[in-house]
Amino acid sequence: MEKIGIIGLGNMGMGIAKNVINSGYSATGYDLRDSCLKELIKNGGEAAESVEKVGEACDVVFVMVMNGEQVKDVVTKLSTGLKDRGVIIITATITPEEVRVAHKIAQKNNIKMIDSPVSGGLQGAHEGTLTLMTAAENEVFDKYKPILESISKNMFHVGVNIGDGQTVKASLQVFIGATFTAIFESLVLGSKAGIDGKILYDVFSSSGVSSPLFKNCASLIMDRKFENTGSHISTMHKDLGISMNMAKQNGVPMFTAAAAYELFQAGISMYPEGDNWSIVKLLEKMSNTKVEW
Repeated sequence: MEKIGIIGLGNMGMGIAKNVINSGYSATGYDLRDSCLKELIKNGGEAAESVEKVGEACDVVFVMVMNGEQVKDVVTKLSTGLKDRGVIIITATITPEEVRVAHKIAQKNNIKMIDSPVSGGLQGAHEGTLTLMTAAENEVFDKYKPILESISKNMFHVGVNIGDGQTVKASLQVFIGATFTAIFESLVLGSKAGIDGKILYDVFSSSGVSSPLFKNCASLIMDRKFENTGSHISTMHKDLGISMNMAKQNGVPMFTAAAAYELFQAGISMYPEGDNWSIVKLLEKMSNTKVEW
């Protein structure tokens, strides 16, 4: 059985680690934070002293870091240990161009790569129900599919070219960003006009726009839980930036996504430590109202 590595043991990476361990794989991880390494050990994994040590100890390595520069650095360091015997799975959300650069670094060392950004948030990561947008050569995809299934409920082989996974993710984030914006604005509008939050929640939940995303988002807003819910505003802001850049490169107008990006820009300026739902506080302040049950 393959030995699994995880680089980046934050909310998402730790969830991945727990699920590969629960599926019977051995897991070795690395993170800059000692607290994360201790948590990994507590859950049955092993802590490595460096990225390079993970590469030396493992056959398959998940990379769940924040941005493209970090991915490039991690892949460069992993390549010295993995050599030609392993595969790197990029689950981080970065630009298609950035994952292709990382792929070229891996190729120089005869290392395979799977481009597989995820969706499903903190809950999906810890419950093993993530949605994967996976791009890889058919042979590579088939070989490592069981490992990917250990962290996923829905997996889609979206293409054979590295970068296709990130392209699908960037497109998805346009939809999610616009949906967040609509949720925030509709709740604030109804509340300002004098409608109780529970009535808004019940009606919206029973309509055609109802979704797990709406129910989770609206519940957190009305419970006034704006931090430490596993969906930091900086992540969505970064992802929407990737989407907007891809739209520019492809000559696609993004009216709604642009508005969502600007709203998240304002939100992160006001509440840099908050989660996505913190944007509601900004709209509430501008409207002199409050959304609550």
